[in-house]
Parts: sequence; C-alpha cells; structure tokens
Amino acid sequence: MRKIAPVILGVITLFVYMKERGTFAQNSDTASSDAASQIVDAFTRGQGDLLVSCKGKVVSVLPDDTKGSRHQRFIIELENKHTLLVAHNIDLASRVEKIQEGDDIVFSGEYEWNEKGGVIHWTHKDPDGRHPDGWLKHKGITYQ
Repeated sequence: MRKIAPVILGVITLFVYMKERGTFAQNSDTASSDAASQIVDAFTRGQGDLLVSCKGKVVSVLPDDTKGSRHQRFIIELENKHTLLVAHNIDLASRVEKIQEGDDIVFSGEYEWNEKGGVIHWTHKDPDGRHPDGWLKHKGITYQ
C-alpha cells in the first residue's frame, strides 16, 4: 500500500493541474459555460498563460496581422458577453475560410490577458511539440 499511495497522489495531482490549466477538452454546453467563466475570472485577475476550450460568436473580422508571423484576427463574444481577440497563426495553420460576423466558432488555445478582454492564440499544432496543440472549429471544419 505504501508504494501505491505516491502513485495515486501523483495521478490526482496531475488531474488537478490539467483541469486548472484547461487541458481537458470541453464539449458540452455546461463545459463551455464553465470555460467562459474561467476566462472572465482570468481577465478580472489579470492572469494569462491559461489553456482553454470554449465557443463563441464572431462579432468582427479584422485585417490580418502581417508583422512577424502572420495571424488571421477576429473578435468573438462568449455566451457571457465577454469579448476576445482570436489571433490564429496562418504561417503554421490553414486560414479559417469564409469566416464572417455572426458565425459560431469553437476553439482550443491559450488565453493571454490584455486590457481589452484578452487574446486567444496557440490555435494550431506546435511544430516543436513543446506546447499543447490548439485548434479552431468553424462550420464543421477543424483548423490546426
């Protein structure tokens, strides 16, 4: 029993860490609502470096950022009315085709704080394998 206890403790610790970091995929409406609340909490605390999966509605499509790595950019609104900038690296992943205002989008990526509500990035595979892969889902197509 003494040899099993550290293993069990390690598994529990890993589970709590992954849950707090948002590593687990969130597919249900309840999970999306929880993730939206988690994002608002992070914004309120000024916290970043948070892995999240959630859904939102596109409220504005912005011009691409072409300085350095190119990013497709758009603003989304979560179900709790919080807005975020999505910065999707189109040097590492395919552009989200025909995205427009009013479209639903599901995402998995990293939340970073800013005073305007925050940014979601890392919505692609990490070519070096050092960061959890992210993605965007739009009209049944996954972009990584």
